Amino acid sequence: MQKKSFDFWVGLFVLLGAAALLFLALKAGNLSSFSLDKTYEVVTRFDNIGGLKPRAAVKSAGVVVGRVSEIRFDDKTFQATVILQLDTRYKFPKDTSAKILTAGLLGEQYIGLEAGGDTNNLVAGDRIKMTQSAVVLENLISQFLFSKAADSSEQKK
Repeated sequence: MQKKSFDFWVGLFVLLGAAALLFLALKAGNLSSFSLDKTYEVVTRFDNIGGLKPRAAVKSAGVVVGRVSEIRFDDKTFQATVILQLDTRYKFPKDTSAKILTAGLLGEQYIGLEAGGDTNNLVAGDRIKMTQSAVVLENLISQFLFSKAADSSEQKK
């Protein structure tokens, strides 16, 4: 009788461990936010998306209002086309702007939406025209170093 009780507790422990590993795998793959809510598709274009990935969050005022569904490269405009799936319960004006932001200093990237003042709302298939690309840390560092080098060369004159 004691062996069966022991086997039960070991089995329960193994199942809990497997469930924890599954939860961590879904969290790491950004799939734990899977939702069956109705969505509508909006298209944006960016010059540089940095490290943005599909399934990244789309936030407005800190609230997740959708997800990035697809990222493509347009070889005619040489821009990244990002397709957003926004929850139908959230309506945004047609003059809404989108920018790529980073959670923390080196965190994951997401798209931030800022609502405009238009009276008409975005509908499925619309395009957000006002976009701001990702800030790439390497570009900022190189600009800083270049400006410091230019300042030091001017001081030598």
